[in-house]
Amino acid sequence: MSDRLRQLICRDEVLYIMEAHNALSAKIAVESGFEALWASGLTISATMGLRDRNEASWTQVLDVVEMITDFVPQPVLFDGDTGFGDANNVSRLVRKLCQRNVQGVCIEDKLFPKQNSFLGNAQPLLAVEDFCEKIKRGKDAQTDDDFVLVARVEALIAGHGLGEALDRAFRYHESGADAILIHSKKSDGEEILQFLDRWRNRCPVIIVPTKYHATPTKLFVERDVAAIIWANHSLRASISAMRSITDQICRGRSVTEIETRIASLEQLFQLTNESSA
Repeated sequence: MSDRLRQLICRDEVLYIMEAHNALSAKIAVESGFEALWASGLTISATMGLRDRNEASWTQVLDVVEMITDFVPQPVLFDGDTGFGDANNVSRLVRKLCQRNVQGVCIEDKLFPKQNSFLGNAQPLLAVEDFCEKIKRGKDAQTDDDFVLVARVEALIAGHGLGEALDRAFRYHESGADAILIHSKKSDGEEILQFLDRWRNRCPVIIVPTKYHATPTKLFVERDVAAIIWANHSLRASISAMRSITDQICRGRSVTEIETRIASLEQLFQLTNESSA
């Protein structure tokens, strides 16, 4: 159903979304019970050996996302960064996402080319009017009425404070954004809680608690957050696992001792729908 992502974000129950960086990680997330997936720009770029700075072209990233939507039926929210350019680029991106059965996109109000929000460098923001134009053009371009456009507010990341974050969120919602993603790099989650208290559920709010992971999830649930994205954890887990195993194989010159610690070939075949027929 093309409206599944919209239904999940708008329901009373919190939606938990897992990062996927390829079709295999998407299948694993689905088998773990996740109802929706986050096609992460950071992790997809990382699997290409590239930085999270739009070094991977939007067509390269979209090819990966299409493999995910071909492989699993769960809805995908695409990490569209800044929209890969101006309002014209956002318009074309949305049309292409609809063609590939991607049910939503998240675009952020920073300058193109973007840099990762957790880097220590200055994070310049796009003028509010220009970002509102991106939202309007994106909504006008969608060929699926249920397509979800999420406006990601980076004001807290850029150090502009809660007032600026709220002002931008209000304007983006008025411009047609279906949901707001409010982002923070502080470890206590307090500014996110303050935002939610003052936002008062005007439209669905999505959060990404990568840095404030120690803040109890129930505090966000109590404030009616719509969705929580675990945005990079599948790839980070795989890095740790691969490093551990490859180090041991290199040192021991044998795989005998690690066979019980890794997935069996049968499990791999099952994930890829392989059969002996």
